[in-house]
Amino acid sequence: MVRAEKIRVQLATQKWQRQNREAYDRGNGATILLYNEQQRTVVLVRQFRLPAYVNGCEGGLLIEAAAGLLDNASPAERIREEVAEETGYRVEHVTKVFESYMSPGSVTERLYFFVAQYEPGSKVGNGGGIEAEGEHIEVLELPFDQAYAMIASGEIVDGKTIMLLQYAALNIFKAR
Repeated sequence: MVRAEKIRVQLATQKWQRQNREAYDRGNGATILLYNEQQRTVVLVRQFRLPAYVNGCEGGLLIEAAAGLLDNASPAERIREEVAEETGYRVEHVTKVFESYMSPGSVTERLYFFVAQYEPGSKVGNGGGIEAEGEHIEVLELPFDQAYAMIASGEIVDGKTIMLLQYAALNIFKAR
């Protein structure tokens, strides 16, 4: 939904200014990086994204961290459900690492970022998303170093995923 607002904004000069602004409001979301510290692996997904496609991404397929809208659930509750739907892994303990506005110039969405450890035994399904919602998601288990290198190679261009992989490089998979 596009929201049109007429607001008064106080400028750095302390003067007030009337502005007409628009923002796209789609609700808040959550994202998560699944990682296995011992195996040095992460779980990501590949899926079609229309905005990327219409903006020149060949095929429209992006490699991303699992994510979804909150839909009136708490961020931690919703991300546990989303990760099971998209990746097939069930995780009980998720750690919130930060939250961010991803495109505050035009979108109201606040995104909650999580990490969680996974074990091979925590895979309880195939993942792939919900077909009735048009989701066709490929699950990728990658060595962390390969996934991190995919930022520099341009294979990973999704902002939330880049942020989570950088968090993991600094806090989970520190250089040995």
